[in-house]
Amino acid sequence: MSDRNAAKPRLPLGALVALTTAAFITVLTEALPAGVLPAMSASLRVSESATGQLVTIYALGTAVSAIPLTAATAGWRRKRLLLAGVAGFAVANTVTALSASFPLTLVARFVAGLAAGVVWALLAGYARRLAPERLPGKAMAIVMAGIPLALALGVPAGTFLGGALGWQVTFSAMSALALVLLAWIAALVPDFAGPGRGGRVPLVRTLRIPGVAPVLAVTLVFVLAHTILYTYVATFLASLGMGGSIDVVLVIFGGCSLLSIWLVGARIDRGLRMLTLAGTVLVAVAVVILAALSGSPGLVYLAVALWGLGWGGVPTLLQTAVGDAASHTAGDTAQAMLVTLWNLGIAGGGVAGGLLLDGLGAASFPWSVLVLLLPALVVVTAARAHGFPAERAA
Repeated sequence: MSDRNAAKPRLPLGALVALTTAAFITVLTEALPAGVLPAMSASLRVSESATGQLVTIYALGTAVSAIPLTAATAGWRRKRLLLAGVAGFAVANTVTALSASFPLTLVARFVAGLAAGVVWALLAGYARRLAPERLPGKAMAIVMAGIPLALALGVPAGTFLGGALGWQVTFSAMSALALVLLAWIAALVPDFAGPGRGGRVPLVRTLRIPGVAPVLAVTLVFVLAHTILYTYVATFLASLGMGGSIDVVLVIFGGCSLLSIWLVGARIDRGLRMLTLAGTVLVAVAVVILAALSGSPGLVYLAVALWGLGWGGVPTLLQTAVGDAASHTAGDTAQAMLVTLWNLGIAGGGVAGGLLLDGLGAASFPWSVLVLLLPALVVVTAARAHGFPAERAA
């Protein structure tokens, strides 16, 4: 019995949870201004719509930095680069907490976006290299759990703390968490060599690797679709007469997203294609319910639950898929491309949602999501040999 236990591969949980915390800080830093928007607006003496651009500038910072920074730091040791990214969060959030100037806060948020570009491009590859041979999907699921944890727990807790003690305290708390994480990474996360400038595969050659382009296409369309509805979910609920239910809806969405992460982690190493198809279909069914049957609060809650179940595992699935498709030398480049398109989808979703709201009203959101999800479903279905294969390579 002891021999079997000794031979059984184990995940390095201490190191993986450190990466989970890095993902948590990355998402919470991005999303928190939405939870403390009125207070930040008053303190910085600008309109709420202008303050909302603190989220946009962060996403743009990540989108424009992921690929060039990955190229520029290809020769860096991975641990050194991860520490630099987390330190960037500590500095940017500290400046945000202390700033009384809107332009300075914009600069700090852009710097935080740059740090996010570094961290996001590292996390997937780090998780895969830390995992035993047959468990990269489980390792990815653990790390990506930081995303729904930030949305389901971090943002509500930060919003409460900001309301009680001031929004500056919330950003200061994130800086403190980043400092703790720096010590955690230094103590428990192993170091790896980067691919080196000569080992990095160029963008065009990476796109030509079978399977990479389909995964990236699905990433852009799926994130764009999700963000259109998620960014304006409070507005959509208000149009249904459920404006007072936003807290309940976010809790349901966050809880089901966490359940989705657990389910994906349990099955991803054997069923990536099935899980991706299931997630896409679940979100599609959810938006059909919201579009056609939203007169009942119970059905709205059901739709939100299906949305969370479909969406929660998507970051893990897509990053695992692009990692499988890319060679080891192209892995960092492919992940940087995915991070870039992910954040372009976030920025584009906010803009597209605003245009839809002004032009067609909040009722157009779920139908628009459905229109975008249909080509994503076609691509996943067609990419059977590469990208989303029925059988994953060992």
